[in-house]
Amino acid sequence: MTQLKYRLSRLNQYPFMTVGLIVIMVLVYGAMTLAGGSTNVNVLITFGAKVNVLIQQGEWWRLFTPIFLHIGFTHILMNMITLYFVGIQIEAAFGHTRFLTMFLIAGIGGNVASFCFSDSLSAGASTAIFGLFGAFLMLGESFWQNPVIRQIARTFMAFIIMNLAFDIFTPGIDMAGHLGGLIVGFLVAYTVGVPRIGKVSVIKRIVATIVLIVGLVWLYLHGMAQ
Repeated sequence: MTQLKYRLSRLNQYPFMTVGLIVIMVLVYGAMTLAGGSTNVNVLITFGAKVNVLIQQGEWWRLFTPIFLHIGFTHILMNMITLYFVGIQIEAAFGHTRFLTMFLIAGIGGNVASFCFSDSLSAGASTAIFGLFGAFLMLGESFWQNPVIRQIARTFMAFIIMNLAFDIFTPGIDMAGHLGGLIVGFLVAYTVGVPRIGKVSVIKRIVATIVLIVGLVWLYLHGMAQ
């Protein structure tokens, strides 16, 4: 029994959600490569890239599927490296279920923002990864008195600023998606809470949840009306 509990404890500490997401995305990338190439527009559309006009025609799942698609080898390589190193930290702090919830909702939220503010075809896990950055900012705001968390939050704030500055000067980057994912990740982190570290104000959690829901609904309806 003691050995079983030890194994279960080790399994609980293993970042299997992060690793699982990476495996899925690599497999999807391989399937896209075999289908004609991940930079092929027709392949991207077939696999579920964000295309505004198709979403407006009822293909709402295109707000979800782009999270798992990548355009070219460099794109998936950089995103998977970032996801691994950021994901294992967030998964350890929030727990497996909360981590996956934040990742997916932030990814969808970023794509909704992109749908509202950008007409370009887009794909990639960046919207969800920026949501994990937002979760780090939530930890920094909620547990600022903890010197370790405070230092990590400062480091990620600098990292976020550098990434957004890079986005501004790089053509083809989905800035709306990145900012949307960042904000949604920040809000949903309050919604799910982080009991492994400490309690978060109930008022903050309620306000964040309301802002999150109202904001996403407004962005979606605005995008549909364009």
